[in-house]
Amino acid sequence: MKALLWTGVNETSVEEVPDPQIQNPGDVVVKVSRTVTCGSDLHLLGGYIPFMEKGDVLGHEFVGEVVEVGSEVRRHQVGDRVVVCSFISCGKCWYCKNELYSCCDNGNTNPGITDLLWGANPGGCFGYSHAMGGNAGSHAEYIRVPFADIGAFKVPDEVSDERALFASDSAPTGWMGADLGNVKGGDVVAVWGAGAVGQMAARAAMLLGAEQVIIIDRFDYRLQSARRQIGCETLNYEQTDVTADLKERSGGRGPDVCIEAVGMEAHSPGLSFGYDQVKQQLRLQTDRPTAVRQAIYNCRKGGTVFVLGVFAGFVDKFPLGAMMNKGLTVRGAQMHGQRYIPMLLERMARGELVTEHLATHTMPLTDGPKGYQMFKDKTDGNIRSVFLPAG
Repeated sequence: MKALLWTGVNETSVEEVPDPQIQNPGDVVVKVSRTVTCGSDLHLLGGYIPFMEKGDVLGHEFVGEVVEVGSEVRRHQVGDRVVVCSFISCGKCWYCKNELYSCCDNGNTNPGITDLLWGANPGGCFGYSHAMGGNAGSHAEYIRVPFADIGAFKVPDEVSDERALFASDSAPTGWMGADLGNVKGGDVVAVWGAGAVGQMAARAAMLLGAEQVIIIDRFDYRLQSARRQIGCETLNYEQTDVTADLKERSGGRGPDVCIEAVGMEAHSPGLSFGYDQVKQQLRLQTDRPTAVRQAIYNCRKGGTVFVLGVFAGFVDKFPLGAMMNKGLTVRGAQMHGQRYIPMLLERMARGELVTEHLATHTMPLTDGPKGYQMFKDKTDGNIRSVFLPAG
């Protein structure tokens, strides 16, 4: 089958690879109908997560059709149209039973790397380096899905593939930020990042009752998309004093909840960006935490900061004093998708959650390298590139 491979730093290639096979009785094989780029993939492409191997299949957000089932699969059969959670979880360990699915003890079959880095191993993830299990990704004609009864969900007839696609990762990630960030009625919520995850976090905050939701970014086309499709307010951080503006919009206090949806390659104006970029390139720190710092500094006293962006290791100049003295709650997590996907599919079916606008560029899988370059460079108004493995 054809698949889009990581072949080196900032290099991808569409090549022939072996078809996936059932390996365990809980597996299914899915014929991928749509698969989409994600901002966290750019960390892999850029070499910031150093556990990729040449020939690894990329991609972790997808929808498709079940074409083969293992002997112990009970909830799926051949022909089911499914969306699959990007994180692989067993459904039986202590963490899964407590709905902390991305912390699963059994989803990552290669736990040694993350045990060393973080003191514990999270669950596995499709197409996201050997630190996260070395699982083949979704930018392919077919994919093996472990623990399918836990991680694959039938798509309601009323929900198109275009909409269901984002229930795989972007929508549950954004919803988790608002939910675990404790957004409640009347809150002022600020979201850093107007990409797919940031827009989904903003929409989730609105549906959870926030009175005011503001997305912060520097690309006007992404901010326009958020205003038009999500209905939230926006700030361009290159054109305004974000701190002063947020205080003015929140009665002088600052937002009740700040959600960071940018990750380890955050940009910022001013000297701090150059400082972080140089240290990251020299591997004196692994991540640029600019947006996290801004969220902590801008959040009101006693408020909550939730980190949705992907971070790999160590950062410099983390504002621990501000966090402690302001009495903030700071949380973060990889996406507990199995907790949210059924509810999100229901909201999609009712029209409460619309995602098609995020798929700004749809193309055959053979154009995958071009799609990633557009996504990385943010050319032609690209929010996400969607690939069609069937052509």
